[in-house]
Amino acid sequence: MCTLGYALLTWAMVSNSFFSQIVRIQTDRGHAVVTRGPYRFVRHPAYVGMILFELGMASLLASWPALLVSGVCALLLILRTALEDRTLQTELPGYLDYARQVRYRLVPGIW
Repeated sequence: MCTLGYALLTWAMVSNSFFSQIVRIQTDRGHAVVTRGPYRFVRHPAYVGMILFELGMASLLASWPALLVSGVCALLLILRTALEDRTLQTELPGYLDYARQVRYRLVPGIW
């Protein structure tokens, strides 16, 4: 699970030249919607990868406290996804059309 999560996170970063830890529209760099790579399947694949990595690491540690912390991190990433998606829909040209095509934020068929 850790390997899969890390691979997905890396694929998302490589596919998106606008990838940043800070949510901002990079108008100075000609920020545009990315639709290649894992962004064809979900709108926030890096967060999926991070959640998988977090939960996988807790499993590897075989620790209930680590699983609890990973669960909290996963919930915070889900909240961040919702907030970031709202920002992108209001501020990034073309993102609304992309959101209509790629309907799911994190898990196809669910959310």
